[in-house]
This record gives sequence, structure tokens and C-alpha cells, in this order.
Amino acid sequence: MQDLDRKITALLDETQQMMISTSMDGVNTAEIKGYIRDGFELVFWAFNTDRTAEQIKFNPHVQALVTFNNGTVRALQIEGRCIPVKHSEDIERYHNAILNAHLASPELLNDPFLIKNKVIGYFRLIPTRISLLPSDSAENPEIREFPQNRPSEIGESLNSALRRLQLWIRAVRAPFFTGTIVPILLGAVIAWGDLYHAGLRSAWDWGLFWLVLIGGILAHAGTNLANDYFDHTSTNDEINQNFSPFNGGSRVIQAGLLKPFKVLWASVFSFALTIGIGLYLNKVVSGSYLGSSLLIYLGFLGVALGAFYTWDPFRLGYRGLGEFSIALGFGPIMVLGTHFVLTQALTHNQLALWHWQKPLLASIPVAILIMLVVWINQFQDLPADAKVGKNTWVVRLATLEDEQIWYEKPFLMYIIFNVISFGFIFMLAVIGFFKPEFSTPFVLIALLPAPLTFKAVKWGQEWLKQWNNPQADRRKLPYELLRVNVSTIGVHFFTGLLLTLAYWLGTAF
Repeated sequence: MQDLDRKITALLDETQQMMISTSMDGVNTAEIKGYIRDGFELVFWAFNTDRTAEQIKFNPHVQALVTFNNGTVRALQIEGRCIPVKHSEDIERYHNAILNAHLASPELLNDPFLIKNKVIGYFRLIPTRISLLPSDSAENPEIREFPQNRPSEIGESLNSALRRLQLWIRAVRAPFFTGTIVPILLGAVIAWGDLYHAGLRSAWDWGLFWLVLIGGILAHAGTNLANDYFDHTSTNDEINQNFSPFNGGSRVIQAGLLKPFKVLWASVFSFALTIGIGLYLNKVVSGSYLGSSLLIYLGFLGVALGAFYTWDPFRLGYRGLGEFSIALGFGPIMVLGTHFVLTQALTHNQLALWHWQKPLLASIPVAILIMLVVWINQFQDLPADAKVGKNTWVVRLATLEDEQIWYEKPFLMYIIFNVISFGFIFMLAVIGFFKPEFSTPFVLIALLPAPLTFKAVKWGQEWLKQWNNPQADRRKLPYELLRVNVSTIGVHFFTGLLLTLAYWLGTAF
């Protein structure tokens, strides 16, 4: 074995290039990578957004081929696992070693922008088997096993299941489910208050609440999955070079993590479950699955808006109706639908007895703020959207002159909609003083995130100045807008939670 080890080591030192092959969900990727040797482990760098790096995250089992022309050994075939390097000391050591081996330019690996945004990653290929493939095909290969590097069957099974779960969490873009959780919580708290004031506290049904929440999340998941699939078929996400965790889709198709048809069928399955839950809730409300009730119309409209946001042949998002669809679906439809289901002990499916004014008014600022989340995300998406004819309102309002994009008009609308949202909250507080059946003065606490909005606007204005600078590097500047994207999501979430708290306080006190 020592002779074999010396032979492998000598061969690995002859060259610094390998062909590495990764695979995920039947989608294969092969790339030539330069490497440095750390014992029998091979270390290489890659952009974390490359398919190779993306597939390694969810399936670390790889195969590498190091080829030779020495007349004796044709290639080293290496099977093993790739592990991202995470410790800062190891990153610095490998960083310097790769630069000393001239496997990357210093300007690239030392780029402050790439370092700040964690674009570059370092990976270790830990071998479980190395086969020396002889030049003469009649000879048997020499094989070196590394049993100590093989994970346990139990550990591998658990890690595989965890990675699969993480993959689908990414595919459905679960962090954005706050867009569903907020309006459903708001509608539920207002419904609880109406039951409380009617002396029907015991009629509150937690089972119905959880069904409404699960149905809403499934509808949201179906919408995100459909959006990914049809933005793939239009090539929108393929040509989008400014994608980030907040825009450009989940990238599971583009990264070779899931086949497109699986994303499509997952969307269909999500909507099917949503419809199933909705029909059951309609039976609770009306007495039969297809019974006449407001819920069945709200549910149908909500699913239609989600599915047809990018689904052929309607593609609402491509026709300038996407922003309105999002505001309507994640605002009034979810708030009113939740409220209607949870107050059935009071209304008995009779619209004349339904107090819809309070939940409708409460849903307006939530609707505007969720629309703004998508609105500001469309700034980075604009070049790709414009190329494939996705005529969002950001695309329609922006001015394109000599390949220069002027964002002033869509950003002005971003400011105006924020002002309208918080102005409406203030108006709700005033209404609450004089008409408590329509609102509550406690909604004033929902103005607390306004300073964050002010900060986001200031950051956006600074970004516009940088963008309009003729000397600006516009390949990197879209990422400088990310703090505005994050702030807009935070404003929607915290404002929605504070509105929910306000209506609870309005009932409790």
C-alpha cells in the first residue's frame, strides 16, 4: 500500500487539473478545475453560484478524473465527497496556496465585492477510492480504498433526507411565506375579536385556523413553484445575471438541482392540496363541498391569481397585472377569506351578518407592502424581464436609453406607495377613535417600522446616484440594492405583525 500511495502522490503532483463530475436529481455537470493537494485530499475553488458548487451542497458525492500521458497510467479516477471549507483559518490557508499555485488571479480571489458577498467558495474532495487506470486496457486497475472516509449508513441516510428537505424548502422559497402568514394572522385576530364581542369565544376553532394557514402556505408554494417553472420556459431566469436570495427565483432548475417537470408537478400538487383544503372548509361553511358561499369564490380567485401569475396562457406578471395580483391575493383575499371562515359561528354563511369592513380596511396596508416587496425585487430583474417581454410596472416605468437604465420613476412610485401605506395606517387609527367597529386606535403602533422605510428610501436614493454614475460598475451594483430588498421584506413583516397585535389589543382592552 505504501508503494501505491507513493505512486498516487507522485501522479497527483504531476498536474494540477482534474475533471470533476457532480450530479443531482439525474442532472449531471462536469467541469475542469485546478487543484492543490492536501495529503490525498484535493482542494479547489469555485463560484458558489456555479452548478458544480450548487450540486455539491445537496449531493456531495462526486467523481474526479486526473489524466496523464506518461505511457504507464492513463488516469486517476477519484471517488469521494466534496466538503465546503468553512473555517476561516483553512480558507485563508487554501486561498494563499491556490494563489501561489497560480490557479486564479489575485484580482479575482481578492476582489472585495466577491469576498463581501461570499461568491467564492473553497472545497475539499475527500477520497473514498482512488483507481489507477492503466494505459493498457488489458491490465487491471490498481485501487486504493479509504474506508475511514466513508460516512456511516445511518449518518448518510439522515444527511440525505435533511439535504432533500433543504432543497424543497429552497424550491418553494419558504422564507417568503411571511407574505402568507401575516394576512392570515391578521384576519384570524380580527375574527377572534368579533367572536369575543359577540360572546362566542368558545366558538373559536383552532383546527380551522390551522387548515386555513396550511392551505394559504400551500397556495403560496404553488405560486412560487409555478413562477420558477414558467420563468424557466420563457428563459427569464436563465438569462438573469443579477439573481440573489431575493430575486430571480429559487434557481433550483438553473443550478441543476431539480428537473423542470418536477417543479411543475410540485406546483400542481400544491394547488391541488390547496383546493382540497378549500373545498373542505367550504363544506364547513356551506354544508357541502361545492355549496354556495363567498369562500368558494374567494378561494377560486386566489388560486387563479397564484397559478396564472406566470402560468400560460394568462401570464399576469408578464402583462403588467402581476403587482395587482400579488396585492389582491396576499392582502384582501387572504384576510377576508380567513375572517369569513373563522366567524361562521356568528354569520352562518349569511353575508348580511358578516362584518367585512374591518378586515377589508386592515388588509389594505398589508396588500401595498407585500406588493412593494416584489416591486423592489424587480429592479435587479429588470434587464432579464425586459428581454423576455415580462412587462412589470418597473419595466414599464423605467427609461432605457443607449443601454442605460434610469430607475427614477419606479423608485418614486416605491416611495409613494410606502407613504400611502403608512398614511392609510394613520387613517385607520383615526377611524378607530370614532368608529371602533371599523378599526382601533391601537393601529398607531404599526407606524413603528416607518423609520426603517425611511432608511430603505435613503439607501435606495444613494444607490440611484451610484447607478447613474457613468463610471459605475453596473455588474456589481445590483447587489448593493440588497439591503433595500431586505428592509422592504422586514417592513411588511413587522408592520403586519404590529397590525395584528393592534387588533388583539383593541379586543383585549
